[in-house]
Amino acid sequence: MTMPAIKAVRESFSDYDIALLVNSRVLPLFAADPNLNTLIEYKDSYRDILGRVKLANTLKVDKYSLAILLQNAFDAAIITFLAGIKERVGYDRDARGFLLTTAIPIRAETLRMHQIRYYLNILERFNIDAPYNLPWTYLLQEERLTARGLFSNLRRPIIGINPGATYGSAKRWPPRAFAEVIRGVLAELGGSAVLFGSANELWLSQQIEETIDTSDTGLLTPETYINLCGKTSLRQLSACISECDLLVTNDSGPMHIAYSVATPIVAIFGSTDPALTGPPETSRELYSGFRKSVIRTNIACAPCFKRTCRYGHIKCMTDIDAQEVLSAIKALLPDKKAVFFDRDGTLCRDAHYLSRFEDFSVYPETEGIRALKDKGYMLIGISNQSGIARGIIQDGFVREVNKVFTDKYGFEDFYYCPHHQSQHCPCRKPSPGMLYKARAEHGIDLKKSFFVGDSNSDMLVAQAVGARPIFLVNEKHSLTVEGVNTIRNLKELHDIIN
Repeated sequence: MTMPAIKAVRESFSDYDIALLVNSRVLPLFAADPNLNTLIEYKDSYRDILGRVKLANTLKVDKYSLAILLQNAFDAAIITFLAGIKERVGYDRDARGFLLTTAIPIRAETLRMHQIRYYLNILERFNIDAPYNLPWTYLLQEERLTARGLFSNLRRPIIGINPGATYGSAKRWPPRAFAEVIRGVLAELGGSAVLFGSANELWLSQQIEETIDTSDTGLLTPETYINLCGKTSLRQLSACISECDLLVTNDSGPMHIAYSVATPIVAIFGSTDPALTGPPETSRELYSGFRKSVIRTNIACAPCFKRTCRYGHIKCMTDIDAQEVLSAIKALLPDKKAVFFDRDGTLCRDAHYLSRFEDFSVYPETEGIRALKDKGYMLIGISNQSGIARGIIQDGFVREVNKVFTDKYGFEDFYYCPHHQSQHCPCRKPSPGMLYKARAEHGIDLKKSFFVGDSNSDMLVAQAVGARPIFLVNEKHSLTVEGVNTIRNLKELHDIIN
């Protein structure tokens, strides 16, 4: 939930080195984040007095000019104070205000903010531009492909199951309920389930397996089930969740990972409040979109924010019915298929930053792709338009050009990335943000879909989401991506797409 704030800091301090001091157990989530120059591991050895002094001395060597304390703890303030960092910004909490150069007061409305906005508010109060964005975990292509290979024998849809929650039992839906959901996924949807969790949560997975085997011996097979509890690193977990068609989860770390890799979520809440720590809001402008359903009861004592139920019944969890969760899964699962198209060089002549209609020339073969709709495919455009950020192209002109394809050629939608490459957005190809947004808004099953383009970035974005890549041979780009179908013109699409 700090990721949008980190991205905002990068955009406001583009010429600065930015370091993240981060707890060891979550550090891997930021390992490939291009918004950061340096990761500093906050080790367990830093937790005592001598350790804090040692860490402060380490920070002092690098002469940081500003510390933004996203964490509320007193420790964060004392360490940066001892490190001699001249500007120290953070909330006036935990009796640390006197150690901060900008101590941001806590108001009642501050505590009612979703945690993402709570962090962004620190920047806003320090006069840093902090637009709302969705968190994004930067996965490497090889990480995505390795996870896909691990699931290659599973039936689809693949539903991730996360039955754990480290905060306490009041956040955990009963194992028997998860078992009932898994039975429904296997029997009613014809899909498979992947169980996630830490090594400390193996007992939960064992209870789930025992519950299923008691009533359905032989239901769990290599084609229907994988138990990954205690078997993945944090980055492997993130990649595996990204390969799931949906994740069923308690309020937990894996839930937050799921929306940061744009996986649809059914989130079960009991003792905590989804308005504060639930899946975040989405909009048309936030390209790394995802689908979500938050399930909770209206019991009077929830949310209580307790680790264990003070009444001993956890009715906020036990009153949630497995069929309700199964119905939410069915409603959220994508079931349509699409053919995605790059624009310039694929559908129309590449005019190099097309900025006026005089240079807009649609290829004659584009008219024929409408026939793909008769085969049950949606037509979706996906285009990088960094010329907007460069000041070469007007946003309104791009919309008008894209509207030609929706009005005249039968496209259901057209997405474009207006950002500069240096902004490290999740939507610029070969990053898959626009395709995930299309999945969220149109219910598209990406692994039943195709992507047609004329560049290697088009082929890579197809591979990232599991769509079949089709390369339109051209003089401008040489194909270097393996495992790709090639065509000489759009007419040949009909020989490949059934």
